[in-house]
Amino acid sequence: MMIAGAVAACCIATGTAADAATAAHTSSAAQSQSPSWQGWHGGTDYDYYLALGDSLAWGYQPNSAGVGIKSGHGYADDLAADLRRHGDWNLKYDNLSCPGETTGTMLDGGCPLLSGSGQTYTVQEAAAVAFLKAHPHARILVTLDIGANNIDTCVNSDGTLDATCIEQGISEAGTQLPEILGELKAAAGRHVSFVGMNYYDAFLADWLTGSAGQAVAEESVTVSNEFNGVLDAAYAAFHVPVADVSDAFKTTDFTDTASLDGTTVPINVANICNWTWMCAPAPVGPNIHANNIGYSVIARTFEEQLRH
Repeated sequence: MMIAGAVAACCIATGTAADAATAAHTSSAAQSQSPSWQGWHGGTDYDYYLALGDSLAWGYQPNSAGVGIKSGHGYADDLAADLRRHGDWNLKYDNLSCPGETTGTMLDGGCPLLSGSGQTYTVQEAAAVAFLKAHPHARILVTLDIGANNIDTCVNSDGTLDATCIEQGISEAGTQLPEILGELKAAAGRHVSFVGMNYYDAFLADWLTGSAGQAVAEESVTVSNEFNGVLDAAYAAFHVPVADVSDAFKTTDFTDTASLDGTTVPINVANICNWTWMCAPAPVGPNIHANNIGYSVIARTFEEQLRH
């Protein structure tokens, strides 16, 4: 989700998972790069799963016309299904996420795509706090991904990164995420578990455009590391474990390689192309959001934290 505002979707339409499948970016190459996961063999006996955050939690994917839809195959959808399959048969799943949400709009309202999201609240944080207070004795899993939209628009017209915008966005996330976590923790009962997440770097796709794009891709990873470090520190301060999505996507690994449509590229570039819509042809791409494989990778990364 990192720093790719120039290709972020601008609109939402209602749709189904079948719509997303129409434009499925699941080539044999993508399948070959998807990790081989061992089965998850332990239910956690939650009563509720509450998903909070931005478009990744919402399950945003482009359909065949390039219009963003709620695909039903976001990481939160996958995680809820896995929890039910592995012991939490009666799990109630509530998803309060909103596409385009920043740390600021999560706290104060103004999510830019709220009207098309299907949500009925005005402020996501307030809705989440109300949910937790309404279930003081329930066993609840809360997942949260937030902050990427603070910096996703920090791209200059020539494709370079706007350092001032980035630093402001990172600073705001570093101030506001602790406020979000503090309010959520204060509202949570004794049996509530939290897991946060950091982000992959969609701008790695620029590597494929030549030497100038490769320089931007490398710079973006530096920014990604700084940004994810701020998120990780905020979660650690509140003793919230982090699903290390950056590591799962091998974001910093320019050394190991993989084949992408017959061309050898760094593994981090291959993963972005195979697990997101960034390298899909128009009108579907480029789009920063994960595809079905990418969302599955993110869900499994959350599951690793639950296992621990």
